[in-house]
Amino acid sequence: MALDDRSGVWKSGKGKGRRTPKGRQLEDQAWEEVRDLLGDAPRRRDLLIEYLHLIQDKFGHLSAAHLRALAEEMRISQAEVYEVATFYAHFDVVKEGEVPPPALTIRVCDSLSCELAGAQQLKTALEDGMDPSQVRVLRAPCMGRCDTAPVLELGHNHIDNATVEKVEAAIAADDTHTHVPDYEDFAAYRAEGGYEKLAEIRKGGDFETIQQTLLDSGLRGLGGAGFPSGKKWGFVRAEAGPRYLAVNGDEGEPGTFKDRYYLERTPHLFLEGMLIAAWAVEAKTCFIYMRDEYPAVLKILAKEIKALEDAGIVEQGYIELRRGAGAYICGEESAMIESIEGKRGLPRHRPPFVAQVGVYNKPTLVNNVETLYWVTRVLREGGEILSSVEKNDRKGLRSYSVSGRVKNPGVHLLPAGSTILDIIEAAGGMLDGHTLKAYQPGGPSSGLLPAHMDDVPLDFDMLQPHGSFIGSAAVVVLSDKDSAKEAAINMLKFFEDESCGQCTPCRVGCEKAVKLMQADKWDQSLLEELSQTMVDASICGLGQAAPNPIRLTMKHFPDEV
Repeated sequence: MALDDRSGVWKSGKGKGRRTPKGRQLEDQAWEEVRDLLGDAPRRRDLLIEYLHLIQDKFGHLSAAHLRALAEEMRISQAEVYEVATFYAHFDVVKEGEVPPPALTIRVCDSLSCELAGAQQLKTALEDGMDPSQVRVLRAPCMGRCDTAPVLELGHNHIDNATVEKVEAAIAADDTHTHVPDYEDFAAYRAEGGYEKLAEIRKGGDFETIQQTLLDSGLRGLGGAGFPSGKKWGFVRAEAGPRYLAVNGDEGEPGTFKDRYYLERTPHLFLEGMLIAAWAVEAKTCFIYMRDEYPAVLKILAKEIKALEDAGIVEQGYIELRRGAGAYICGEESAMIESIEGKRGLPRHRPPFVAQVGVYNKPTLVNNVETLYWVTRVLREGGEILSSVEKNDRKGLRSYSVSGRVKNPGVHLLPAGSTILDIIEAAGGMLDGHTLKAYQPGGPSSGLLPAHMDDVPLDFDMLQPHGSFIGSAAVVVLSDKDSAKEAAINMLKFFEDESCGQCTPCRVGCEKAVKLMQADKWDQSLLEELSQTMVDASICGLGQAAPNPIRLTMKHFPDEV
Protein backbone atom coordinates (compact mmCIF):
# COMPACT_ATOMS: atom_id res chain seq x y z
CA MET A 1 0.00 0.00 0.00
CA ALA A 2 1.34 3.48 -0.89
CA LEU A 3 2.39 5.58 2.06
CA ASP A 4 0.04 8.46 1.18
CA ASP A 5 -3.00 6.13 1.26
CA ARG A 6 -2.65 5.43 4.96
CA SER A 7 -5.19 7.21 7.10
CA GLY A 8 -3.98 9.69 9.67
CA VAL A 9 -0.66 10.48 7.99
CA TRP A 10 -1.67 13.66 6.14
CA LYS A 11 -3.82 16.37 7.64
CA SER A 12 -5.99 18.84 5.78
CA GLY A 13 -6.81 22.44 6.73
CA LYS A 14 -5.16 25.84 6.62
CA GLY A 15 -2.83 25.17 9.54
CA LYS A 16 -0.67 27.73 11.33
CA GLY A 17 2.52 27.36 9.32
CA ARG A 18 4.80 30.29 8.30
CA ARG A 19 3.96 32.23 5.17
CA THR A 20 7.59 33.41 4.76
CA PRO A 21 10.99 31.86 5.44
CA LYS A 22 12.57 32.43 8.83
CA GLY A 23 14.75 35.47 9.35
CA ARG A 24 14.90 38.99 7.93
CA GLN A 25 12.72 39.37 4.83
CA LEU A 26 13.90 40.80 1.54
CA GLU A 27 12.56 44.29 0.81
CA ASP A 28 11.98 45.11 -2.84
CA GLN A 29 13.08 48.73 -2.62
CA ALA A 30 16.35 47.92 -0.85
CA TRP A 31 17.04 45.14 -3.33
CA GLU A 32 16.46 47.49 -6.26
CA GLU A 33 18.78 50.10 -4.72
CA VAL A 34 21.55 47.53 -4.24
CA ARG A 35 21.15 46.28 -7.81
CA ASP A 36 21.41 49.84 -9.13
CA LEU A 37 24.59 50.43 -7.13
CA LEU A 38 26.24 47.23 -8.31
CA GLY A 39 25.16 47.67 -11.92
CA ASP A 40 26.95 45.24 -14.22
CA ALA A 41 29.74 44.51 -11.74
CA PRO A 42 30.39 40.80 -11.15
CA ARG A 43 28.74 39.32 -8.07
CA ARG A 44 32.02 37.80 -6.87
CA ARG A 45 32.36 36.92 -3.20
CA ASP A 46 35.77 38.59 -2.94
CA LEU A 47 34.21 41.96 -3.86
CA LEU A 48 31.95 42.04 -0.79
CA ILE A 49 33.90 44.81 0.97
CA GLU A 50 33.92 46.93 -2.20
CA TYR A 51 30.13 46.62 -2.40
CA LEU A 52 29.71 47.46 1.27
CA HIS A 53 31.66 50.65 0.54
CA LEU A 54 29.26 51.50 -2.29
CA ILE A 55 26.28 51.27 0.05
CA GLN A 56 28.03 53.13 2.90
CA ASP A 57 29.11 55.95 0.55
CA LYS A 58 25.66 56.28 -0.99
CA PHE A 59 23.47 56.13 2.12
CA GLY A 60 25.89 57.05 4.91
CA HIS A 61 25.34 53.74 6.71
CA LEU A 62 24.54 50.06 6.15
CA SER A 63 20.90 49.38 6.92
CA ALA A 64 19.69 45.90 7.78
CA ALA A 65 17.50 45.98 4.67
CA HIS A 66 20.48 46.75 2.42
CA LEU A 67 22.61 44.04 4.03
CA ARG A 68 19.78 41.57 3.46
CA ALA A 69 19.48 42.68 -0.17
CA LEU A 70 23.25 42.44 -0.73
CA ALA A 71 23.26 38.90 0.67
CA GLU A 72 20.46 38.00 -1.74
CA GLU A 73 22.18 39.59 -4.71
CA MET A 74 25.52 37.87 -4.00
CA ARG A 75 23.93 34.54 -3.06
CA ILE A 76 25.65 34.35 0.31
CA SER A 77 24.29 34.15 3.85
CA GLN A 78 23.30 37.22 5.84
CA ALA A 79 25.69 36.05 8.55
CA GLU A 80 28.64 36.33 6.16
CA VAL A 81 27.70 39.86 5.15
CA TYR A 82 27.04 40.93 8.74
CA GLU A 83 30.26 39.54 10.20
CA VAL A 84 32.32 41.35 7.56
CA ALA A 85 30.41 44.63 7.85
CA THR A 86 30.75 44.74 11.65
CA PHE A 87 34.47 43.87 11.62
CA TYR A 88 35.62 47.11 9.98
CA ALA A 89 35.51 50.48 11.75
CA HIS A 90 34.41 52.52 8.72
CA PHE A 91 31.13 50.67 8.23
CA ASP A 92 28.08 51.80 10.23
CA VAL A 93 25.59 48.94 10.57
CA VAL A 94 22.09 50.14 11.51
CA LYS A 95 19.47 47.57 12.52
CA GLU A 96 15.71 48.02 12.47
CA GLY A 97 14.61 50.60 15.00
CA GLU A 98 18.05 52.13 15.37
CA VAL A 99 18.82 55.74 14.44
CA PRO A 100 21.27 56.16 11.53
CA PRO A 101 24.37 58.25 12.22
CA PRO A 102 24.31 61.96 11.29
CA ALA A 103 25.19 62.90 7.74
CA LEU A 104 28.57 64.28 8.83
CA THR A 105 31.24 62.44 10.84
CA ILE A 106 34.39 63.93 12.31
CA ARG A 107 37.13 61.43 13.12
CA VAL A 108 39.81 62.84 15.43
CA CYS A 109 43.12 60.98 15.42
CA ASP A 110 44.24 60.08 18.95
CA SER A 111 47.49 58.25 18.22
CA LEU A 112 50.69 59.35 19.95
CA SER A 113 51.82 62.24 17.71
CA CYS A 114 48.33 63.75 17.67
CA GLU A 115 47.87 63.25 21.40
CA LEU A 116 51.13 65.11 22.01
CA ALA A 117 49.70 67.92 19.87
CA GLY A 118 46.46 68.18 21.89
CA ALA A 119 44.07 65.79 20.13
CA GLN A 120 42.10 64.97 23.27
CA GLN A 121 41.43 68.64 24.02
CA LEU A 122 40.43 69.16 20.38
CA LYS A 123 38.03 66.22 20.48
CA THR A 124 36.42 67.48 23.70
CA ALA A 125 36.01 70.97 22.28
CA LEU A 126 34.38 69.60 19.13
CA GLU A 127 32.01 67.41 21.14
CA ASP A 128 31.00 70.40 23.26
CA GLY A 129 30.53 72.71 20.28
CA MET A 130 28.76 70.49 17.75
CA ASP A 131 25.11 69.50 17.51
CA PRO A 132 25.21 65.67 17.94
CA SER A 133 22.11 65.29 15.77
CA GLN A 134 23.99 66.90 12.87
CA VAL A 135 27.64 65.98 13.45
CA ARG A 136 29.14 62.87 14.97
CA VAL A 137 32.56 63.18 16.64
CA LEU A 138 34.61 59.98 16.98
CA ARG A 139 38.12 59.07 18.04
CA ALA A 140 40.14 57.35 15.34
CA PRO A 141 43.52 55.65 15.07
CA CYS A 142 46.45 57.02 13.06
CA MET A 143 45.54 58.63 9.73
CA GLY A 144 49.09 58.71 8.39
CA ARG A 145 49.44 62.49 8.69
CA CYS A 146 51.51 62.65 11.88
CA ASP A 147 53.68 65.45 10.46
CA THR A 148 50.70 67.83 10.66
CA ALA A 149 49.29 66.79 14.04
CA PRO A 150 46.67 67.14 15.35
CA VAL A 151 44.70 65.78 12.41
CA LEU A 152 41.05 65.00 11.86
CA GLU A 153 38.90 63.83 8.97
CA LEU A 154 35.76 65.84 8.23
CA GLY A 155 33.74 63.57 5.97
CA HIS A 156 36.57 62.70 3.56
CA ASN A 157 38.45 65.97 3.97
CA HIS A 158 41.56 65.78 6.12
CA ILE A 159 42.24 68.92 8.13
CA ASP A 160 45.89 69.28 9.12
CA ASN A 161 46.99 71.17 12.24
CA ALA A 162 43.31 71.05 13.09
CA THR A 163 41.47 73.58 15.23
CA VAL A 164 37.81 74.07 16.05
CA GLU A 165 37.84 77.23 13.91
CA LYS A 166 39.15 75.34 10.87
CA VAL A 167 36.45 72.69 11.30
CA GLU A 168 33.68 75.25 11.62
CA ALA A 169 34.92 77.07 8.50
CA ALA A 170 35.07 73.82 6.50
CA ILE A 171 31.55 72.85 7.57
CA ALA A 172 30.23 76.29 6.63
CA ALA A 173 31.86 75.96 3.19
CA ASP A 174 30.62 72.37 2.78
CA ASP A 175 34.27 71.37 2.36
CA THR A 176 33.91 67.74 3.29
CA HIS A 177 35.41 66.05 0.23
CA THR A 178 38.84 64.72 -0.65
CA HIS A 179 41.54 67.14 -1.77
CA VAL A 180 43.93 65.57 -4.30
CA PRO A 181 47.41 67.16 -4.21
CA ASP A 182 49.48 67.92 -7.29
CA TYR A 183 51.48 64.90 -8.39
CA GLU A 184 53.40 63.48 -11.36
CA ASP A 185 50.74 61.94 -13.60
CA PHE A 186 51.16 59.34 -16.36
CA ALA A 187 51.94 61.82 -19.13
CA ALA A 188 54.62 63.61 -17.09
CA TYR A 189 56.17 60.36 -15.94
CA ARG A 190 56.20 58.91 -19.45
CA ALA A 191 57.85 62.07 -20.80
CA GLU A 192 60.75 61.50 -18.38
CA GLY A 193 61.37 57.95 -19.57
CA GLY A 194 58.83 56.23 -17.39
CA TYR A 195 57.97 52.59 -18.19
CA GLU A 196 60.97 52.24 -20.55
CA LYS A 197 62.65 49.92 -18.03
CA LEU A 198 59.45 47.84 -17.77
CA ALA A 199 59.23 47.59 -21.59
CA GLU A 200 62.90 46.58 -21.77
CA ILE A 201 62.44 43.88 -19.13
CA ARG A 202 59.27 42.53 -20.73
CA LYS A 203 61.04 42.33 -24.08
CA GLY A 204 64.17 40.49 -23.03
CA GLY A 205 64.71 40.66 -19.29
CA ASP A 206 66.53 37.90 -17.42
CA PHE A 207 65.06 37.11 -14.00
CA GLU A 208 68.33 35.95 -12.43
CA THR A 209 70.14 39.13 -13.48
CA ILE A 210 67.38 41.38 -12.12
CA GLN A 211 67.16 39.38 -8.91
CA GLN A 212 70.92 39.67 -8.38
CA THR A 213 70.80 43.43 -9.00
CA LEU A 214 68.23 43.79 -6.22
CA LEU A 215 70.19 41.54 -3.87
CA ASP A 216 73.44 43.44 -4.52
CA SER A 217 71.68 46.75 -3.85
CA GLY A 218 70.69 45.53 -0.41
CA LEU A 219 67.00 46.33 -0.95
CA ARG A 220 64.88 44.82 1.80
CA GLY A 221 61.16 44.82 2.54
CA LEU A 222 60.31 48.29 3.82
CA GLY A 223 56.95 47.48 5.35
CA GLY A 224 58.72 46.41 8.53
CA ALA A 225 59.91 42.81 8.10
CA GLY A 226 63.09 43.69 6.22
CA PHE A 227 63.30 40.45 4.20
CA PRO A 228 65.62 40.70 1.14
CA SER A 229 63.33 41.52 -1.78
CA GLY A 230 65.16 39.47 -4.40
CA LYS A 231 64.94 36.33 -2.27
CA LYS A 232 61.21 36.73 -1.73
CA TRP A 233 60.67 37.05 -5.48
CA GLY A 234 62.61 33.83 -6.01
CA PHE A 235 60.56 31.91 -3.45
CA VAL A 236 57.27 32.88 -5.10
CA ARG A 237 58.54 32.30 -8.64
CA ALA A 238 59.58 28.75 -7.66
CA GLU A 239 56.00 27.85 -6.72
CA ALA A 240 53.60 26.34 -9.26
CA GLY A 241 51.22 28.86 -10.84
CA PRO A 242 48.92 30.62 -11.07
CA ARG A 243 50.61 33.23 -8.90
CA TYR A 244 49.45 36.63 -7.65
CA LEU A 245 50.96 39.88 -6.43
CA ALA A 246 49.48 41.81 -3.51
CA VAL A 247 50.71 45.27 -2.54
CA ASN A 248 50.43 46.10 1.13
CA GLY A 249 49.35 49.74 1.26
CA ASP A 250 47.67 49.46 4.66
CA GLU A 251 50.14 51.79 6.35
CA GLY A 252 48.42 51.75 9.73
CA GLU A 253 51.32 51.74 12.20
CA PRO A 254 50.94 55.01 14.17
CA GLY A 255 53.68 57.41 13.20
CA THR A 256 54.09 56.02 9.67
CA PHE A 257 53.31 58.06 6.57
CA LYS A 258 56.15 57.41 4.12
CA ASP A 259 54.04 55.40 1.65
CA ARG A 260 51.45 58.17 1.47
CA TYR A 261 54.27 60.68 0.97
CA TYR A 262 55.56 58.86 -2.13
CA LEU A 263 52.16 57.95 -3.57
CA GLU A 264 50.90 61.54 -3.37
CA ARG A 265 53.94 62.72 -5.34
CA THR A 266 55.31 60.04 -7.67
CA PRO A 267 52.78 57.18 -7.91
CA HIS A 268 54.20 55.81 -11.16
CA LEU A 269 57.59 55.03 -9.66
CA PHE A 270 55.66 52.64 -7.43
CA LEU A 271 53.38 51.35 -10.22
CA GLU A 272 56.29 50.59 -12.56
CA GLY A 273 58.07 48.73 -9.75
CA MET A 274 54.90 46.77 -9.08
CA LEU A 275 54.60 45.73 -12.73
CA ILE A 276 58.26 44.69 -12.80
CA ALA A 277 57.64 42.55 -9.70
CA ALA A 278 54.53 41.11 -11.37
CA TRP A 279 56.64 40.22 -14.41
CA ALA A 280 59.24 38.59 -12.16
CA VAL A 281 56.76 36.20 -10.53
CA GLU A 282 54.50 35.95 -13.61
CA ALA A 283 51.55 37.23 -11.59
CA LYS A 284 48.09 36.58 -12.98
CA THR A 285 46.66 39.67 -11.24
CA CYS A 286 48.02 42.53 -9.14
CA PHE A 287 46.04 43.59 -6.07
CA ILE A 288 46.74 46.96 -4.45
CA TYR A 289 45.29 47.03 -0.94
CA MET A 290 45.10 50.68 0.12
CA ARG A 291 43.86 51.93 3.48
CA ASP A 292 40.60 53.87 3.51
CA GLU A 293 42.28 56.65 5.49
CA TYR A 294 44.07 57.67 2.26
CA PRO A 295 41.17 58.84 0.04
CA ALA A 296 43.42 61.08 -2.07
CA VAL A 297 45.76 58.17 -2.81
CA LEU A 298 42.80 55.99 -3.77
CA LYS A 299 41.66 58.64 -6.27
CA ILE A 300 45.17 59.06 -7.67
CA LEU A 301 45.68 55.31 -8.12
CA ALA A 302 42.26 54.78 -9.70
CA LYS A 303 42.97 57.51 -12.25
CA GLU A 304 46.53 56.41 -13.05
CA ILE A 305 45.64 52.71 -13.33
CA LYS A 306 43.02 53.76 -15.90
CA ALA A 307 45.77 55.68 -17.74
CA LEU A 308 47.92 52.54 -17.82
CA GLU A 309 45.02 50.56 -19.27
CA ASP A 310 44.30 53.23 -21.89
CA ALA A 311 47.96 53.26 -22.90
CA GLY A 312 47.97 49.48 -23.33
CA ILE A 313 50.66 48.93 -20.68
CA VAL A 314 48.33 46.60 -18.79
CA GLU A 315 45.13 44.85 -19.77
CA GLN A 316 41.91 46.13 -18.27
CA GLY A 317 41.36 44.52 -14.88
CA TYR A 318 44.94 43.30 -14.49
CA ILE A 319 45.41 45.69 -11.56
CA GLU A 320 42.66 45.53 -8.94
CA LEU A 321 42.56 48.40 -6.46
CA ARG A 322 41.06 47.29 -3.16
CA ARG A 323 39.93 49.72 -0.49
CA GLY A 324 40.44 48.92 3.17
CA ALA A 325 37.78 49.85 5.71
CA GLY A 326 39.56 50.86 8.88
CA ALA A 327 41.40 47.87 10.37
CA TYR A 328 45.06 48.14 11.43
CA ILE A 329 45.30 44.35 11.56
CA CYS A 330 45.04 44.25 7.76
CA GLY A 331 48.61 45.50 7.64
CA GLU A 332 49.54 41.93 8.58
CA GLU A 333 50.00 40.22 5.22
CA SER A 334 47.73 37.22 5.73
CA ALA A 335 44.99 39.39 7.27
CA MET A 336 45.31 41.68 4.25
CA ILE A 337 44.83 38.69 1.95
CA GLU A 338 41.72 37.67 3.87
CA SER A 339 40.40 41.19 3.35
CA ILE A 340 41.26 41.11 -0.36
CA GLU A 341 39.10 37.99 -0.51
CA GLY A 342 36.21 39.97 1.00
CA LYS A 343 36.44 38.52 4.50
CA ARG A 344 37.21 39.72 8.00
CA GLY A 345 40.88 40.59 8.39
CA LEU A 346 41.85 37.69 10.63
CA PRO A 347 45.53 36.65 10.41
CA ARG A 348 46.15 33.10 9.27
CA HIS A 349 48.20 30.51 11.11
CA ARG A 350 51.59 29.94 9.53
CA PRO A 351 52.93 27.81 7.94
CA PRO A 352 51.95 27.70 5.15
CA PHE A 353 53.28 31.14 4.27
CA VAL A 354 51.57 33.43 1.79
CA ALA A 355 54.37 32.85 -0.72
CA GLN A 356 52.93 29.33 -0.96
CA VAL A 357 49.25 29.80 -0.04
CA GLY A 358 48.10 33.39 -0.48
CA VAL A 359 45.29 35.01 -2.47
CA TYR A 360 42.73 32.37 -3.50
CA ASN A 361 45.11 29.84 -1.85
CA LYS A 362 47.69 30.42 -4.59
CA PRO A 363 51.33 31.53 -4.28
CA THR A 364 51.40 35.28 -3.67
CA LEU A 365 54.15 37.87 -3.62
CA VAL A 366 53.43 40.54 -0.99
CA ASN A 367 55.47 43.75 -1.22
CA ASN A 368 55.25 47.12 0.51
CA VAL A 369 54.61 50.32 -1.48
CA GLU A 370 58.02 51.87 -0.75
CA THR A 371 59.82 48.62 -1.58
CA LEU A 372 58.37 48.72 -5.11
CA TYR A 373 59.21 52.43 -5.40
CA TRP A 374 62.86 51.51 -4.85
CA VAL A 375 62.67 48.57 -7.28
CA THR A 376 62.11 51.04 -10.11
CA ARG A 377 64.87 53.36 -8.96
CA VAL A 378 67.40 50.56 -8.44
CA LEU A 379 66.78 49.03 -11.86
CA ARG A 380 66.83 52.43 -13.61
CA GLU A 381 69.68 54.10 -11.74
CA GLY A 382 71.70 51.11 -10.53
CA GLY A 383 71.92 49.42 -7.15
CA GLU A 384 74.65 51.83 -6.12
CA ILE A 385 72.03 54.42 -5.17
CA LEU A 386 71.51 52.27 -2.10
CA SER A 387 74.65 50.16 -1.69
CA SER A 388 77.09 53.07 -2.04
CA VAL A 389 75.60 54.96 0.93
CA GLU A 390 77.28 53.95 4.18
CA LYS A 391 77.09 55.24 7.73
CA ASN A 392 77.97 53.58 11.04
CA ASP A 393 78.83 50.40 9.12
CA ARG A 394 75.30 50.26 7.70
CA LYS A 395 74.53 50.50 3.99
CA GLY A 396 71.52 51.96 2.20
CA LEU A 397 68.92 54.67 2.63
CA ARG A 398 65.91 54.80 4.91
CA SER A 399 62.74 56.88 4.66
CA TYR A 400 62.12 57.98 8.25
CA SER A 401 58.63 59.25 9.09
CA VAL A 402 59.45 61.79 11.81
CA SER A 403 56.92 63.44 14.10
CA GLY A 404 56.56 64.61 17.67
CA ARG A 405 58.60 67.35 19.36
CA VAL A 406 60.68 68.42 16.33
CA LYS A 407 60.57 71.62 14.29
CA ASN A 408 60.20 70.09 10.82
CA PRO A 409 58.30 66.79 11.01
CA GLY A 410 57.95 64.86 7.77
CA VAL A 411 59.59 62.14 5.68
CA HIS A 412 63.38 62.45 5.78
CA LEU A 413 65.51 60.28 3.49
CA LEU A 414 68.73 59.55 5.37
CA PRO A 415 71.49 56.92 5.47
CA ALA A 416 70.27 53.70 7.09
CA GLY A 417 72.86 54.00 9.87
CA SER A 418 71.46 57.29 11.15
CA THR A 419 70.94 57.72 14.89
CA ILE A 420 68.11 59.55 16.60
CA LEU A 421 70.37 62.63 16.87
CA ASP A 422 70.91 62.59 13.09
CA ILE A 423 67.17 62.29 12.53
CA ILE A 424 66.33 65.12 14.92
CA GLU A 425 68.95 67.31 13.21
CA ALA A 426 67.41 66.54 9.80
CA ALA A 427 64.01 67.48 11.23
CA GLY A 428 65.24 70.93 12.24
CA GLY A 429 66.11 70.09 15.83
CA MET A 430 63.92 69.88 18.91
CA LEU A 431 61.13 72.39 19.43
CA ASP A 432 62.25 75.44 21.37
CA GLY A 433 62.17 74.76 25.08
CA HIS A 434 62.10 70.98 24.64
CA THR A 435 64.85 68.48 25.44
CA LEU A 436 64.97 64.93 24.08
CA LYS A 437 63.64 62.45 26.63
CA ALA A 438 62.62 59.38 24.63
CA TYR A 439 61.82 58.22 21.14
CA GLN A 440 59.79 55.60 19.38
CA PRO A 441 62.05 54.13 16.64
CA GLY A 442 59.46 52.17 14.64
CA GLY A 443 55.90 52.82 15.74
CA PRO A 444 54.24 51.65 18.97
CA SER A 445 55.27 48.06 18.22
CA SER A 446 58.88 49.11 18.85
CA GLY A 447 58.22 50.66 22.26
CA LEU A 448 60.15 53.58 23.76
CA LEU A 449 63.90 54.07 24.00
CA PRO A 450 65.50 56.67 26.32
CA ALA A 451 67.48 59.73 25.24
CA HIS A 452 70.81 58.28 26.42
CA MET A 453 70.50 55.57 23.76
CA ASP A 454 71.23 58.16 21.10
CA ASP A 455 74.06 56.32 19.34
CA VAL A 456 72.12 53.27 18.07
CA PRO A 457 71.82 53.14 14.26
CA LEU A 458 68.11 53.03 13.40
CA ASP A 459 68.28 50.22 10.88
CA PHE A 460 67.30 46.59 10.47
CA ASP A 461 68.92 44.15 12.92
CA MET A 462 70.39 46.92 15.11
CA LEU A 463 67.60 47.40 17.65
CA GLN A 464 66.68 43.79 18.45
CA PRO A 465 69.44 43.49 21.11
CA HIS A 466 67.73 46.39 22.89
CA GLY A 467 64.26 44.77 22.82
CA SER A 468 63.05 46.94 19.94
CA PHE A 469 63.14 47.05 16.11
CA ILE A 470 63.06 49.58 13.28
CA GLY A 471 59.82 48.32 11.69
CA SER A 472 58.56 50.89 9.19
CA ALA A 473 60.89 53.60 10.58
CA ALA A 474 58.08 55.57 12.25
CA VAL A 475 60.04 57.84 14.58
CA VAL A 476 58.11 59.79 17.23
CA VAL A 477 60.22 62.13 19.39
CA LEU A 478 59.24 62.82 23.02
CA SER A 479 60.62 65.59 25.19
CA ASP A 480 61.11 66.31 28.87
CA LYS A 481 57.57 67.71 28.91
CA ASP A 482 56.07 64.31 28.06
CA SER A 483 55.27 61.25 30.17
CA ALA A 484 56.71 57.91 29.08
CA LYS A 485 54.01 56.16 31.11
CA GLU A 486 51.20 58.05 29.36
CA ALA A 487 52.82 57.39 25.98
CA ALA A 488 52.95 53.66 26.74
CA ILE A 489 49.28 53.67 27.77
CA ASN A 490 48.41 55.43 24.50
CA MET A 491 50.19 52.68 22.56
CA LEU A 492 48.46 49.85 24.44
CA LYS A 493 45.06 51.48 24.03
CA PHE A 494 45.72 51.46 20.30
CA PHE A 495 46.54 47.75 20.35
CA GLU A 496 43.51 47.02 22.53
CA ASP A 497 41.25 48.76 20.04
CA GLU A 498 42.85 47.23 16.96
CA SER A 499 43.19 43.61 18.07
CA CYS A 500 41.16 41.47 15.68
CA GLY A 501 39.98 39.38 18.64
CA GLN A 502 40.83 36.03 17.07
CA CYS A 503 43.24 34.84 19.78
CA THR A 504 42.73 35.18 23.51
CA PRO A 505 46.30 36.19 24.49
CA CYS A 506 46.09 39.33 22.35
CA ARG A 507 42.39 40.14 22.74
CA VAL A 508 42.30 39.79 26.53
CA GLY A 509 45.97 40.58 27.10
CA CYS A 510 45.78 44.08 25.61
CA GLU A 511 42.63 44.84 27.58
CA LYS A 512 44.11 43.66 30.89
CA ALA A 513 47.39 45.46 30.19
CA VAL A 514 45.63 48.80 29.73
CA LYS A 515 43.79 48.38 33.03
CA LEU A 516 46.99 47.42 34.89
CA MET A 517 48.91 50.33 33.32
CA GLN A 518 46.34 52.88 34.46
CA ALA A 519 47.16 52.17 38.11
CA ASP A 520 49.21 54.77 39.99
CA LYS A 521 51.93 52.17 40.50
CA TRP A 522 52.39 49.30 38.04
CA ASP A 523 52.36 45.67 39.19
CA GLN A 524 55.52 44.99 37.21
CA SER A 525 55.78 41.27 37.86
CA LEU A 526 52.19 40.71 36.74
CA LEU A 527 52.68 42.90 33.65
CA GLU A 528 55.82 40.95 32.75
CA GLU A 529 53.98 37.64 33.13
CA LEU A 530 51.17 38.94 30.94
CA SER A 531 53.67 40.24 28.37
CA GLN A 532 55.46 36.89 28.12
CA THR A 533 52.15 35.08 27.61
CA MET A 534 51.21 37.45 24.79
CA VAL A 535 54.60 37.05 23.10
CA ASP A 536 54.52 33.25 23.35
CA ALA A 537 50.91 32.58 22.41
CA SER A 538 49.59 35.31 20.08
CA ILE A 539 48.94 34.29 16.48
CA CYS A 540 50.46 37.32 14.78
CA GLY A 541 52.81 40.23 15.28
CA LEU A 542 50.22 42.53 16.85
CA GLY A 543 49.95 40.51 20.06
CA GLN A 544 53.60 39.49 19.95
CA ALA A 545 54.86 43.09 19.74
CA ALA A 546 52.22 44.82 21.88
CA PRO A 547 54.17 44.19 25.15
CA ASN A 548 57.24 46.12 23.89
CA PRO A 549 56.01 49.50 25.18
CA ILE A 550 55.30 47.90 28.58
CA ARG A 551 58.67 46.22 28.92
CA LEU A 552 60.78 49.11 27.65
CA THR A 553 58.96 51.65 29.82
CA MET A 554 59.52 49.51 32.92
CA LYS A 555 63.19 49.07 31.95
CA HIS A 556 64.12 52.63 31.01
CA PHE A 557 61.63 54.78 32.96
CA PRO A 558 61.20 52.92 36.29
CA ASP A 559 60.65 56.16 38.21
CA GLU A 560 57.40 56.78 36.27
CA VAL A 561 55.78 53.39 36.85
